[in-house]
Amino acid sequence: MLAKRIIPCLDIKDGTTVKGTNFVNLRQAGDPVELARAYSQQGADELVFLDITASHEGRKTFTSMVERIAEAINIPFTVGGGVNELSDVERLLSAGADKVSLNSSALRRPQLIDEITSRYGSQVCVVAIDARQEVDGTWRCFLNGGRVPHEKQLFDWAHEAQERGAGEILFTSMDHDGVKQGFANDALRYLSDNLNIPVIASGGAGEMEHFRDTFLHGHSDAALAASVFHFGEIAIPTLKQYLREQQINVRL
Repeated sequence: MLAKRIIPCLDIKDGTTVKGTNFVNLRQAGDPVELARAYSQQGADELVFLDITASHEGRKTFTSMVERIAEAINIPFTVGGGVNELSDVERLLSAGADKVSLNSSALRRPQLIDEITSRYGSQVCVVAIDARQEVDGTWRCFLNGGRVPHEKQLFDWAHEAQERGAGEILFTSMDHDGVKQGFANDALRYLSDNLNIPVIASGGAGEMEHFRDTFLHGHSDAALAASVFHFGEIAIPTLKQYLREQQINVRL
């Protein structure tokens, strides 16, 4: 069985790392380059960098920050925010990213997934999905950092993204984001069991048990978290040792 991955996430706004709850009430969490370097040294499996206001503000992810982070780490590096066309992908890969994450741009123009994977391969393309569960139990997708609801629903959109060539799905439950009560494991399990590509769990990590549960019960391939790492609540080496003791295959 492939090793489960632990992925810190740097949400960047105005050049600094921030973290909120349910996508709002952002607070500062430190210098992104220093955090990235620390996570690489601590044994994180990958790093995700998201310019969280790029799509909303209609601008590009700032390349210089990507270059500085890429120089500071030696683990796979995914970058998202304001990726709207092939030239954006080329720019970020040239700056040191290993993968790009698409969210709003892919919902608006799904063909972008086909274009990227045809040019660069599926392994470069991560489709991030922000979704919130509605009263009737369906999961509605959202654009622009959770600001704008979209007609597509989580499971249908994830399947379409896979069919278009996406290499991974990064699913964030907006209801669980920053609440620290655990991941949306029922939805994650449905995704993982019905897709042929890896699913990354995002939104809800508060304790080491939550990581265990999303691997065992959510069948997630990777778990992404931010504030528990940024504010020193969980240390990555301690988390990995705990998971190994729980019979979960992780790289130490």
